[in-house]
Amino acid sequence: MLARLATATLLALALAGCGGSGNRPRQMAASQVTTIGVNSYLWRASLETLSFMPLLQTDSAGGVIVTDWYVNPNTPTERMKVTVTILDSDLRADAVRVAAQREVNQNGQWVAAAVQAATVQKLEDIILTRARDLRRGSAVG
Repeated sequence: MLARLATATLLALALAGCGGSGNRPRQMAASQVTTIGVNSYLWRASLETLSFMPLLQTDSAGGVIVTDWYVNPNTPTERMKVTVTILDSDLRADAVRVAAQREVNQNGQWVAAAVQAATVQKLEDIILTRARDLRRGSAVG
């Protein structure tokens, strides 16, 4: 947490110095911002796990991934939306949280429906397993 605050402070100071007297401030291109403020294995595993869903928002510094609604072609009357939050820079079971929304189509209207707790737990397990595999694969030895 302290490291994230220090990084944000340094970035804010660097950006504050970008504008000159009377000059318009320069914008940093999105491709130049590469700071990942959370565990990189959990981040990559989350992106890989959700790769079949369209993404609405990704914030690697804050550790948030939000998908858009996804309709499985096998169940066209149901759609899901997922938010993954990575809470720590360590690879731990409690460092990833998944929230899901589900809607079903009833008479042409999308209506909120319950998400089974097992669905959210399964997604968290898949992400954690993949993150551990990524870490194991990067180990030198």
